[in-house]
Amino acid sequence: MQGQMWSYIFKRVLLMIPTLLGVLTLTFAVVQFVPGGPVEQLMLELKGKGDAAVSGAESSGGGSNYRGRQGVDAERLAEVKALYGFDKPPVERYFMMLKRFAQFDLGQSYYQHQSVWQLVVSKLPVSISIGLWTFFLTYLVSIPLGIAKAVRDGSRFDAVTSTMILVGYAIPGFVLGVLLLVIFGGGSFLQIFPLRGLTSDNWTELSMIGKVMDYLWHLVLPITASVLGSFAVITMLTKNSFLEEIRKQYVLTARAKGLTEKQVLWKHVFRNALLPLVTGFPAAFIGAFFTGSLLIETLFSLDGLGLLSYESVM
Repeated sequence: MQGQMWSYIFKRVLLMIPTLLGVLTLTFAVVQFVPGGPVEQLMLELKGKGDAAVSGAESSGGGSNYRGRQGVDAERLAEVKALYGFDKPPVERYFMMLKRFAQFDLGQSYYQHQSVWQLVVSKLPVSISIGLWTFFLTYLVSIPLGIAKAVRDGSRFDAVTSTMILVGYAIPGFVLGVLLLVIFGGGSFLQIFPLRGLTSDNWTELSMIGKVMDYLWHLVLPITASVLGSFAVITMLTKNSFLEEIRKQYVLTARAKGLTEKQVLWKHVFRNALLPLVTGFPAAFIGAFFTGSLLIETLFSLDGLGLLSYESVM
């Protein structure tokens, strides 16, 4: 049995290799060959013309009539190509990229002129903040709610809460975020919560308690938009897990011995029913540190990994 488990893990790890190669190859093709690449972008910056790109440009590695290069002497253009490695053949650039990634060297950002690692590290605190609050609130609400639904299975409470969480699950987070901004962010109705960011402009001037309250005040809308859709899965998983345990023979035996419903639930059912939830706990917890919600961070102008991902492909 243990040998089969390790064999399965080994196969899954091997499947990651072609997946990563496919993603890297596609990313390389997009960055290197689409019009308006890093060479053209820098040429425009040097000429002070902003982003005045013209469609029909050729790839960054060859000759082009792209307006970003017009009026730039050949020597300057050659220097820029050498800076970004476009003076080398595409195949050589591709294998150089693979070598750097194998060494965990993500290189420099073409557009922000900064180390990619530095960019990621600088954006992590915002994404960690959003992720941890979403993670803890989801579990703190969903597990007690799932237990209550299991104990009251078939009741009006169960039906009403099921309807509410399924409606919340059906509404995309970014749609809910827009509604919250319109209603509570000064869009058309109330102006209770801020529209963007995690802190106010005068945050440094506030007291310690004021800073904490200001931070929590800014979190209300993005966390609400992130959390609401997460309740359904954990809540229903908790409910079904508890119902399955409640119907087992050892629960009937415990009741026959004279134990109260609370004793049966918390001393016997609880620890067994939480096993399916505990198995997914580490992945969800680690994911909270490194994943960013692209749409939520973009919508609320939160400078995290999600917004960085959005800006990197624009």
